Amino acid sequence: MSDVGYSWIQHTVGAPDFLGAQRARLAPVSRIERLEDGALLVPLRQAPDASLLHHALFALKHEGVRLDLLLCALRRIPPAELVAWVQATPNSLYGRKLGHLWERLHQQRLPGLDDFSSTAPYAPLFDPADYFLGPAHRDARWRIVFNGLGNMHFCPVVRKTPALNALIDKDILGQAHAFAQSVGQAMLERALNWAYLSETEGSFAIEGESPSADKATLFAALLRRAHEPRPLTEDLLVELQNAAISNPFDKAVQFRTEQNRLQRDVPGAAGVTYVPPEPELAVELMEGLMRLANQPPATLDPLVQAGVVSFAFVFIHPFMDGNGRLSRYLIHHCLGQSGRLPPQFLLPISVAMKKHEADYLQALTAFSKPARQLCQVSWAGDEHYSYDWVPEADTWFRHMDLTEAVTFTLAMAEASLDTHMRQEVEFLGLFDRVKRHINDRFDLRGSDLATLIITIFQNGGTLSNNRRKRYADRVQAHVLDAVESAVARAMRGDPLDDAEQA
Repeated sequence: MSDVGYSWIQHTVGAPDFLGAQRARLAPVSRIERLEDGALLVPLRQAPDASLLHHALFALKHEGVRLDLLLCALRRIPPAELVAWVQATPNSLYGRKLGHLWERLHQQRLPGLDDFSSTAPYAPLFDPADYFLGPAHRDARWRIVFNGLGNMHFCPVVRKTPALNALIDKDILGQAHAFAQSVGQAMLERALNWAYLSETEGSFAIEGESPSADKATLFAALLRRAHEPRPLTEDLLVELQNAAISNPFDKAVQFRTEQNRLQRDVPGAAGVTYVPPEPELAVELMEGLMRLANQPPATLDPLVQAGVVSFAFVFIHPFMDGNGRLSRYLIHHCLGQSGRLPPQFLLPISVAMKKHEADYLQALTAFSKPARQLCQVSWAGDEHYSYDWVPEADTWFRHMDLTEAVTFTLAMAEASLDTHMRQEVEFLGLFDRVKRHINDRFDLRGSDLATLIITIFQNGGTLSNNRRKRYADRVQAHVLDAVESAVARAMRGDPLDDAEQA
């Protein structure tokens, strides 16, 4: 077998493939090489012995920290084997990390090491150069600083990949501030009115729904409240869930107390695409998620926090219905609570997600597809499903790698600002120019003119014959020609009259 490190551990413990391309394998190379997709090529002479301990040590040294696979390995490594390693190399960084994790996992000291205390300098569990970090908690015995985004009960992981670092460096929230200042208050308010409506429609559209006027108004009102200082609690999430769905039988009163599942339009177990954690575990995980939402590390970029909270929420699936819509709302909640956006500013992220649905699906299935293997589903007809979880299934829910999900979140935030908000402001400017130009020359109903400008713009600068026929009884043909010409010229950036030419 050519697998090394975490991929060897994954194969040995029989875990689903959560690694994807992030695998180490033996290859005919002279030194360890990392490929662009994250894979690691390892020369045969540097391959560890065929034991969980040695592959775990190798993985920590060369591949970073994957709590899910490390904890699976530590449940199987004989304590005496780890004790012997520590005694032989008491100041080994990677041995100390394993000792620290073993004791936190088992809530006891390693047998035979009661008097052990390292004298090595303190070292972080997660390398700050490679991971987004949480609060630091020192373990004086092992001289290791636990600095994950949570604790051993819930600690999602986000790696600082080149793609994610590049997005962070763009300071998207700083760009949002500059954009808001550049367009002026009146134009900003019009653009934000569009953003709230479009975000509402986009979030429903992702679920394959078209909201009624009442539902759209209610959800947009929820979005506007995202800036109000409100800690995320079970009661608040229940309130939001009740407001986000209309079926009274699906309105929650608490986090779910029964097993949920996602299913495509195929009956039986074969149609089940994802099984979220058991209800008791879901409640426990939500406690960790709400803590991260309410007490984010000061150094954590709000968009990274928003991506973690949003995607972890949808994977936990704490309600029987409405989870997807709420997960996208939580992006706005985190950004609103951060204070890093202008007042009432909203990035229409769901609009961008809808236009990038394939990438959204990829971000979701990076975790949900392998997680499907954690539960064996049986169907006895009608709604009689049974769920048989593999041992240690909770480990993967507690320690999700959300790097791809967070990267997607930042990419959509950038697109929502650079593409959708800026395009809307540009369109509003075009709309105003054309409206003034036509009103100065013709007497036309305001509602007709507005509809014509939007229709011609959306049709690439031309008015269809069907639209001409629809307006023929109240708008003269030469006026329709003038509106069409004005929109087309404005779209090209040409002047509309002599005053603009001057």
